[in-house]
Amino acid sequence: MKSFILALDQGTTSSRSIVFDGEGSVVASAQKEFEQIFPQPGWVEHDAEAIWHTQLTTAREAISAAGLTASDIAAIGVTNQRETVVVWDRQTKRPICNAIVWQDRRTATQTDTLKTPVTAELIRTRTGLLPDPYFSASKVRWVLENVDGARAAADAGRLAFGTIDSWLVYCLTEGRVHCTDVSNASRTMLFNIHTAAWDDELLALFDIPHEMLPDVVDSSGEIGQTTAALLGAEIPIAGIAGDQQAALFGQLCLDPGMSKNTYGTGCFMLMQTGEEPVASTSNLLTTVAWRLAGQPMQYALEGSVFMGGAAIQWLRDGLGIIKNAAAVNALAASVADSGGVVVVPAFSGLGAPHWDPRACGTIQGLTRGSTAAHIARATLEGISFQVADVFDAMERDMGGALSGLRVDGGAAASDLLMQLQADILGIAVERPKVTESTALGAAYLAGMAVGVWPDLNALSSKWQLERRFEPTTAPDARRQHRAQWSRAVERSKAWVEE
Repeated sequence: MKSFILALDQGTTSSRSIVFDGEGSVVASAQKEFEQIFPQPGWVEHDAEAIWHTQLTTAREAISAAGLTASDIAAIGVTNQRETVVVWDRQTKRPICNAIVWQDRRTATQTDTLKTPVTAELIRTRTGLLPDPYFSASKVRWVLENVDGARAAADAGRLAFGTIDSWLVYCLTEGRVHCTDVSNASRTMLFNIHTAAWDDELLALFDIPHEMLPDVVDSSGEIGQTTAALLGAEIPIAGIAGDQQAALFGQLCLDPGMSKNTYGTGCFMLMQTGEEPVASTSNLLTTVAWRLAGQPMQYALEGSVFMGGAAIQWLRDGLGIIKNAAAVNALAASVADSGGVVVVPAFSGLGAPHWDPRACGTIQGLTRGSTAAHIARATLEGISFQVADVFDAMERDMGGALSGLRVDGGAAASDLLMQLQADILGIAVERPKVTESTALGAAYLAGMAVGVWPDLNALSSKWQLERRFEPTTAPDARRQHRAQWSRAVERSKAWVEE
């Protein structure tokens, strides 16, 4: 039986393809960055066709680098940046505008109108989400109201909407399949997470025609095949999950109470809660984790931090104080502490648990003695503090202390960042041997659907610890550091006026 799985990992700044073998080990990979488009302050866009072309190119390169052909691949798993909106014309099969990225804040004023008690409660109870520009619904409405001819084309049934997974599957099948899985659907603010269906009342609220929407499928299950011309043979597409749910699955957090944090462009902490959705009282999100074929839907609590690794990119591209992302570690380690500098990296507003789209990034505590090294260390601390805020909220919702945290993502490779995270949280941080958890989760979901792994028991033993980071900071020092951070966060809030 074929045992190789191709995972398509479409992220916010790059497209990657990874070939995994039947042991869940990386055989080969390829990656390509694509342009970030910033038309106005607070706006973030991507060229959806560039995303497709980079993803296809890396898929071909990864298969070739593995010494395989498409005929050797048992299945494809897709994982993607979530909430990002693509709207395309069914006749031309081309997008009608750039994709609006999850970081985009252009609909902040529009979503402010939804924060009335009645409407906010409707959204929360149906979707598990809070009214925020982060999610897809207001972005779709913006396209319909601001792109010439879009509303008329949508009313005529010509337009299709999808998150990035939908767009990739549509391209992989050359227009034969328009679908999304339950995990991605749950991030649109249009999907009822209790009935597992698009919600007519929410569609009416955002004035989005039902005909635009993709079919909703399981996260693990064959939904179509690629056309042979793309990769050299038809390959089943058998797994789809939003990047954070895929990482939760890839970390094998299969039991309620298990949690992970991914350090990517943003930071995203998820805790598996089982078959029952947990309603947050701490401004976290209730989201769908996944649905395996023939099994009940699984849920998770999530806290989203908008700026994680992107804050390190800002040190490189914005301030120019490091030549590459890895250089931040040596620079930050060259000083014993941040020298009182606090960086709040709220460049796209604040996510959970604050939810302030009008917050802005700040550097506080500067003196004549402050250096680039202090700013670099404070930026790493700022990432860790944001994660700690989410962790505290998750503990409140779960009614007890959490014992540990599994980590993954590109920035999790930084020993310094992981040690800072353990010190700020006061708990152990566990890094697995395979930190490509997002792609691995997509591979696991696809592989289960085609029999590479027969069931969850076949996967449960595959997680292996690479390093455990224990906290070294005294509790009093930790509390003082957290209090200083909280003061800085409050000063960054509501900075942008309407």
